[in-house]
Amino acid sequence: MTLAPDIASIDSLLGAEERAIRDRVRAFAAGVVEPMTEHWERASFPYELLPELGALGIAGGPLTGYGCAGWSNMAYGLALAELARASASLSTTVHVQSGLAMTAIWMHGSEEQRTRWLPPMSRMEAIGAFAATEPEAGSDLGSLRTTAGAVDGGYSLNGEKRWIGHGTVCNVACVFARGDDGRIGGYLVEKGTPGWTAELITGKGSQRAVWQAHITMRDCVVPTENRLPGVSGLGDVLRVLSHSRFGVAWDALGQAKACYDAALAHALERRQFGAPLASKQLVQQKLVLMASEIALADALTVHVSRLMDAGEASPALISMLKMNNATKARAIAAAARDLLGGDGILLEKQVMTHMADIEGPYTYEGTNDTNMLIVGQAITGHKAF
Repeated sequence: MTLAPDIASIDSLLGAEERAIRDRVRAFAAGVVEPMTEHWERASFPYELLPELGALGIAGGPLTGYGCAGWSNMAYGLALAELARASASLSTTVHVQSGLAMTAIWMHGSEEQRTRWLPPMSRMEAIGAFAATEPEAGSDLGSLRTTAGAVDGGYSLNGEKRWIGHGTVCNVACVFARGDDGRIGGYLVEKGTPGWTAELITGKGSQRAVWQAHITMRDCVVPTENRLPGVSGLGDVLRVLSHSRFGVAWDALGQAKACYDAALAHALERRQFGAPLASKQLVQQKLVLMASEIALADALTVHVSRLMDAGEASPALISMLKMNNATKARAIAAAARDLLGGDGILLEKQVMTHMADIEGPYTYEGTNDTNMLIVGQAITGHKAF
């Protein structure tokens, strides 16, 4: 599909290397739209694409060392947005790997843990999961109930986790649990560990090609060396989530652009009442509003990305960015579906898949309301949750 024009000249704000990474991922993404649509319809996992994703360097892109590409946060975000343009399921698959599992190990792991896991994960040869959310602890991670009791030579994990991306297929999972001292710690659970049961969550209407699991742990013992030494409380978990939230904002922006591309292409090609749809005033109004919202989101996202690279982006600002982009993407997807008429519900047009898939980023990494209240606290100084 032809991409809509960059009316705000956002491209001029990017460096040559950033554009080159974006264009390389864009070329790859253009070739996976059809197979990912098939995976979405079947709710199957895209195993065959993992080696190609590893070769792109996008897994662990902004991390340094241990086989990771060491891209700027800007370049990583651009790459995620291009994947999301083609398939939100695919971009989520990469970001669970990179923005959550790999980032947790890179931030909080020991040298031995980083050396062991990050190189194969960067090549997508080993799949990671990030197990924080529980049936009764979503946005309120401080109330998680999974325990990690000290036993001879390690820790015994007991509890449940839910909505865990890659939970049924991962080689290693970063599990967060409350220790004997009441503090939250992180633990690496390797594939095949006794006491770990992962049940695939089925019947989803959003991000169907991302496999998520309900995890049950019953006396699931991990050795002492599998504890993440850098996690000593909830704040360390939230640091990873804030980094991941930034990637989700780029994901939502990519989806918004895909819907706008489809709407503009349809308006230019489709004729009604003897003229192209694009010649109609109401259609132009819809397209202009989409373009304006995307331009504003683009500008904010580039700005926050530069602050991320300088180490100056606050958690509240990242929450604002994610909330802004996901909300706008949701509205743009609905407007594009409306503009395409009956064709808008066909999977081959992609708009309907994005309309469904945007519900994921709108909800995970902090619901829209939670992110709004994080920003509200930063503005007023009062915590409202």
